[in-house]
Amino acid sequence: MIRILKYGEVDKRDLFIRNDVLNNVAGTVSEILDNVRRNGDSALKMYNEKFDGVRTESLQVTEEEMEEALRTVEPEFIEVLERSAANIRAFHSRQVRNSFILNEKDGVVIGQKIMPIERVGMYVPGGTAPLSSTVLMDAIPAVIAGVKEIIMVSSPRKDGRINPYVLAAAKVAGVGRIFKTGGAQAIAALAFGTESIPKVDKIVGPGSAYVAEAKKQVYGRVSIDMIAGPSEILAIADGKTEPRYMAADMLSQAEHDYNATAVLITDSEELAVKVRDEIESQVRKLERCEIASASIDNNGKIIVVDDLLKGIEIANEIAPEHLELCVDNPFDYLDKIRHAGSVFLGRNCPEALGDYYAGPNHTLPTSGTARFFSPLSVDDFVKKMQYTYYSADALDAVADDIALFARKEGLTGHARSVLIRSEDRR
Repeated sequence: MIRILKYGEVDKRDLFIRNDVLNNVAGTVSEILDNVRRNGDSALKMYNEKFDGVRTESLQVTEEEMEEALRTVEPEFIEVLERSAANIRAFHSRQVRNSFILNEKDGVVIGQKIMPIERVGMYVPGGTAPLSSTVLMDAIPAVIAGVKEIIMVSSPRKDGRINPYVLAAAKVAGVGRIFKTGGAQAIAALAFGTESIPKVDKIVGPGSAYVAEAKKQVYGRVSIDMIAGPSEILAIADGKTEPRYMAADMLSQAEHDYNATAVLITDSEELAVKVRDEIESQVRKLERCEIASASIDNNGKIIVVDDLLKGIEIANEIAPEHLELCVDNPFDYLDKIRHAGSVFLGRNCPEALGDYYAGPNHTLPTSGTARFFSPLSVDDFVKKMQYTYYSADALDAVADDIALFARKEGLTGHARSVLIRSEDRR
């Protein structure tokens, strides 16, 4: 049963989201990475059999497999994917940055070029809840950024195929090549390259603790988007909020994972009790009842505060992945929110709207990292290159300034590299 806590009457540490319940998997992940680095495809096939129970002759999804998958997917679902994709494109298209050039001083040209990353690896969970929505959220910004090649990896099912709904989303999103491998071994393949899977420049996408640890260990060899932990939701609600809606929203995150976290902050003790009762009633109706129940029992909590402004203060300390503001006039509170991955405003904006359809990205910072990380965006798929041009006269005009700066740092060679040019022209 979810706990109801009164702010000011409990240890402050009990108020916050804690995703430190994961086992230490660093050693296991390190061994997997090294095996794939040394043995390539053969290691991936071994892990497919060990972890997914399937023998994989070919790791790459063929055109025939893609066509077969598309035939099994209902046309109405394809239409939903396309409408969702249109919303995601409309939102992320506004994030595109432009190169710039400055040539306001005589003989000086400086600028910055915005260029797409050439090859991106996209991890898509394929376990108990294959996330076709993640395909759209991760691939579409990359396509908008101009990424030349998107390599997707996902765990195969027992029949040796990738979930057809995931493949349908890949088709809609414009994903290039797709490979049947998951877990830490898939991250290794993207980071090091194998006989079949090319090495990428950046890896994006959420996954298990093993996937998160693998991304952490390969960072530096390749870039990554973020190290995401279990999903979390924090809702701030007043007494006018419908308890059934609030319970449903909290359970929508709790069903993700045993370690997911759902928190409600309210100024109404009556709402707190009603939401608790609703959660107990609704959780039994979920297909993933066992997972949601464990998540609620272990990590769920309802915090009762004296006023909603105190709730905002707590939310800013927690910096949640998802933040719902179920209050009157939610835009009045938006400027007070400083740290959150994605904010859902009003009583008609369940977090699931953002998971699938609205347009803003659902790949978000977790575990308090919203204090310094941002949602996945077009920015994650570009890099910047700067350039400088000075004419002889322009360099001569600033040579003494640069030389003085260099000498103060004890770097006389730097100073000399500038002065040797200007002295020749004096």
